Amino acid sequence: MAPSLRSLRNHAMFKTKPIGELLAHCSGEHALHRVISPFELVLLGIGAVVGTGIFVITGIAAAEYSGPAIILSFVISGIVCMLAALCYAEFSSMVPVAGSAYTYCYATFGEIWAWIIGWDLILEYAVSLAAVAVGWSAYVTSLLSEIGIFLPPALANPPGIAGGIINLPAVLVILAITALLIAGVKESIRLNTIIVIVNIAVILIFFFLCYSHIDAVNWHPFMPFGWTGVFTGAAIVFFAYIGFDSVMTAAEEIENPQKNLPIGIIGSVAIVILLYVGVAAVLTGVIPYGELGTSAPVADALTRIGVHGGALLVSLGALCGITSVILVTLYGQTRIFFAMARDGLLPAFFSDIHRTFHTPAKVTLLVGLSTALVAGLLPLGLIAGLVNIGTLAAFMVVAFGIILLRRSQPHLERPFRCPAMPYVPLLCIVSCAVLILVLPAVTQARFVIWMLIGLAIYFFFGIKNSANGKSPAADPGICGAGADSPDR
Repeated sequence: MAPSLRSLRNHAMFKTKPIGELLAHCSGEHALHRVISPFELVLLGIGAVVGTGIFVITGIAAAEYSGPAIILSFVISGIVCMLAALCYAEFSSMVPVAGSAYTYCYATFGEIWAWIIGWDLILEYAVSLAAVAVGWSAYVTSLLSEIGIFLPPALANPPGIAGGIINLPAVLVILAITALLIAGVKESIRLNTIIVIVNIAVILIFFFLCYSHIDAVNWHPFMPFGWTGVFTGAAIVFFAYIGFDSVMTAAEEIENPQKNLPIGIIGSVAIVILLYVGVAAVLTGVIPYGELGTSAPVADALTRIGVHGGALLVSLGALCGITSVILVTLYGQTRIFFAMARDGLLPAFFSDIHRTFHTPAKVTLLVGLSTALVAGLLPLGLIAGLVNIGTLAAFMVVAFGIILLRRSQPHLERPFRCPAMPYVPLLCIVSCAVLILVLPAVTQARFVIWMLIGLAIYFFFGIKNSANGKSPAADPGICGAGADSPDR
């Protein structure tokens, strides 16, 4: 017989997880090792973000939604992302545990809401990973064609696109990085550091090559689709910023996380805003916006203005940058899944740590195989919209959680405090809601279907196997008695 509503409230469904109990996860057989240095953390944040937005999404959004005003779209999305980053920074300094928004939600709203946001994050990371891999495949195809090697369409496109059967390069890159992450986090982070440095160097070279080819005529009309197009474009390119969330998923593996996490979060977002706005301005100044709707717009732009060597170089740099995004995104997805499994909301064996590699090998393999399948079979346009709506929903929950936790537990130690409370989180909530509303209706419908599937899994599996539900009962509700003591 299904449990009554009263028993659910008193058992697990609305029970919060004490912050002290969350911090206890940092030790024991299911704990992760702290191996990421502050410098590596900053590059992790940049590497998670710089790549797809610049080298893939910029051209599509300019051609179909914003025109040259894609510059404003990036500014608007960047401001929204910075508001969310300030909220995330406060949470991460208090609870430096794997799981990101899922973990923060567990500490403030209770288990059912933690499950909802965790399921949302699974969508965000899995689909984001697939989208980035599709972009990686486009650049591999472009790079190979520059040297006279042409992949057959059947192996370079998903079904239904130009005679495609499977996007094989996208599948292979995900599987290769899956193997790397299983082998060790430190090795993966070192590779990311090298790739990010190369990527930033390539962006600077792109600026240098294109500067003399900018024609202001290409910026007129600046807003061909009006303000509606600007905000719709902002909702689409928001995909480009979401990688900073991966920094929080690494919380349990970062040295001195209370100090270093806020720096990594806010610093990476600020740097990326400047890079995105700069590339968008140069790209639309060089090529008319209507000609940018391809999967590799930066390389195409350089080729069309006659800088063939530069196009080859940028394609190589883009490949490196997108590889970094795949690495960090796959890493973040596995840590979300790992945290949920450790709490019993997903099968517990996914929280097992490999004895030799000290990584969650089982869940990494599962995520790698499933996202490789999505990347190989679905087109880019379908994937990108689903990523955005999932991320925006997660940001809203985190911002709301900051407000509630400030009110219910004002004496908790907060190494970093979100400024201008409660206005920053309220602005984050409102702006995210606006961007969700301007997304296509079909994207909103797919998101609702995904969440309904998630709720079904929770009520058939999660609520029965929850580790929190098996512990002594706490008062239900938001930040109830199950929360941590005022100071730690």
